[in-house]
Amino acid sequence: MQDNKFIVNQSGISESQVDAVLTLSKEGATIPFIARYRKEQTNNLDEVQIETILRFKQIYDQILIRKTSILKSISEQDALSSELENKIKSCYDLVKLEDYFLPYKKKRTTKTEKAKQAGLEGLAKIIMKQDNGDPVQSAHHFLSESYNTPKLAIEGSLLIVADWISENEIVRDKLRDSFYNHGIVHSKKIKSSIDEANKYKDFYDFSQSIKSCPSYRWLAILRGENEKILNVKVVPNVDYAIQWLERFFIKQDNQKSDLVKIAIQDAFKRLLKPQLETQTRNFYKDKADDKSIQIFTKNLKKLLLAPPVGEKNILAIDPGFRTGCKVVCLDKNGMLLHNETIYPHAPKNEKSKASSKIHQLVELYKIEVIAIGDGTAGRESEHWIKHIRFNQDLKVFVVREDGASIYSASKIAREEFPNYDVTVRGAVSIGRRLSDPLAELVKIDPQALGVGQYQHDVNQNKLKHALSFVVESAVNQVGVNLNTASKHLLAYVSGIGEKTAESIVEYRSKNGGFRSRLDLNKVPRLGDKAFEQSAGFLRIKGGEFPLDNSGVHPEQYKIVKQIAKHYKLSISDLIGNKTVLDQVIKDNDLKEKVGAFTLSDLVKELHKPGLDPRQQVKALEFTPGLKTIQDLKVGMEVTGIVTNVTDFGAFVNIGIKQNGLIHKTQLSNSFVESPTDFISIDEHVVAKVIQVDIDRNRIGLSLK
Repeated sequence: MQDNKFIVNQSGISESQVDAVLTLSKEGATIPFIARYRKEQTNNLDEVQIETILRFKQIYDQILIRKTSILKSISEQDALSSELENKIKSCYDLVKLEDYFLPYKKKRTTKTEKAKQAGLEGLAKIIMKQDNGDPVQSAHHFLSESYNTPKLAIEGSLLIVADWISENEIVRDKLRDSFYNHGIVHSKKIKSSIDEANKYKDFYDFSQSIKSCPSYRWLAILRGENEKILNVKVVPNVDYAIQWLERFFIKQDNQKSDLVKIAIQDAFKRLLKPQLETQTRNFYKDKADDKSIQIFTKNLKKLLLAPPVGEKNILAIDPGFRTGCKVVCLDKNGMLLHNETIYPHAPKNEKSKASSKIHQLVELYKIEVIAIGDGTAGRESEHWIKHIRFNQDLKVFVVREDGASIYSASKIAREEFPNYDVTVRGAVSIGRRLSDPLAELVKIDPQALGVGQYQHDVNQNKLKHALSFVVESAVNQVGVNLNTASKHLLAYVSGIGEKTAESIVEYRSKNGGFRSRLDLNKVPRLGDKAFEQSAGFLRIKGGEFPLDNSGVHPEQYKIVKQIAKHYKLSISDLIGNKTVLDQVIKDNDLKEKVGAFTLSDLVKELHKPGLDPRQQVKALEFTPGLKTIQDLKVGMEVTGIVTNVTDFGAFVNIGIKQNGLIHKTQLSNSFVESPTDFISIDEHVVAKVIQVDIDRNRIGLSLK
């Protein structure tokens, strides 16, 4: 199949693996399901490779649709030669396809089209031949009402020549290469524009090779252009381009050759330059988008898979000064037990009263951990809480607030807490993020989580698809508790979706929960295919069958029962039995029967069923005595937590209002191409202060 060959060439993945993925996908299998439970068919492809195959399949389908449209249009004009047809059919580059189609595109009535309609193409051909005849004399044969002098006829014919030059396939390839590889991006400040805080100061008079311009810089320049601050151009070496065109088209040294030179200048300035500049800008914008989205998705995956504190009674604080601190108490399942507002900070300064209240709530609701939002008054609240003497050792965690306000005003939050205002919902979200970051963050638009780089400037459809893939991947990697998960979390489980998730929650409410995975078959709207795709990612703690709380798929239960029977053990006794499982993994007959990849996954699950792949959560202690940027001194070491990683470095919360920046050159003594290879979201670091700019609120840090 042609599409398979295209995908193989683009992805570098073998044809048999591509065939397997496309077949499984056509049968309704999801990416997580294929990656986890169909390893034998795909020869152990991971989710990223499977997504790559399906993405290139989509691109192939788009190319096919465009090809069909172009062929139809040219055929309807009776202009489709067998040579052109073969060219189009064998082309898998959308830009090149448009080059082939350009001469046949229906154009609006331009001066060039008027010249063609007046019969001046014949004169244009004579000029292009560049023989030694007099062009004025030739023009007399092509005069018409609209072109009633030789001068007007020649001018009209040169428009046609310019069109031919601009539509030449070789010309466009050569000059496109010149733009892509040697083009220079120039930006200048628009004199009348107002750039508050000199946001784009670095680009007021800026030039750089477009090829070497980093993605974040190109996106920043384009944003400045969109905001009417900058005037931006991308130009090649114009002299080289004109000289090359003349070498390509000029055959003689006569009057007609001089006219062709005029047409070359016009073709380049009026047609080729603007068209190829647009293509170049779009090409590098797409590359910058891909880079930005890649960084965003890496950050988001880390954030979603942040360590959970687990099922504990939590007191959460959404800190504030004038409006006070919103306090909520949550039980082990994240249910709201109590809420109120206290005022430990200025202007009210009711610290003693607030401390007494916190102490009382900790005792009353048997609080095990405290979560404090990292926004306004966060550091002050942390310092205050840590000085309260409790009757037990309580860990205090600072939790990132990004997106909490978005969630608290959302439809989801209103459905969950219809009788509470946004301040209470925000505090609940902070507490739940500590308990289980993944379960809470799926309710929030990823773009509101503060972990991107120019995410509002990139292709939004592409971004939405990439982020949805990451969320789905994270949810299915961790697994979902079927009896406690919200419908928003369930919706991301392989094969389920929003409507089926709602049906699961409704069934759960009416029937008191699920006792077996097989109960899923009783859920309305959940058919056989949905059961197949989802069951392995859903967990039932304390259910009727121990494998229901594992990553073992129900279709594999028979195999596990046979293994247990062979070793004369019950399923419960087989689970965690290292001695037996070490023998099972070496059983060649079993490997042959079920497949080496499948057997390996089965044994891994049987060792520790339901094991959460996320790490253990750690509390961070910020540098003592550090309260404001004025307290920083070059050379001092500070502790912090990474809040965002971009293409140019990592931002670090060091416990004060301003985040510090570790530029990519300060991440390592070795060369750093991509910061995400060296540092990640939520990583705890000890960094050295190398720059403090109080006026611009900038802090430079180094890990060297």
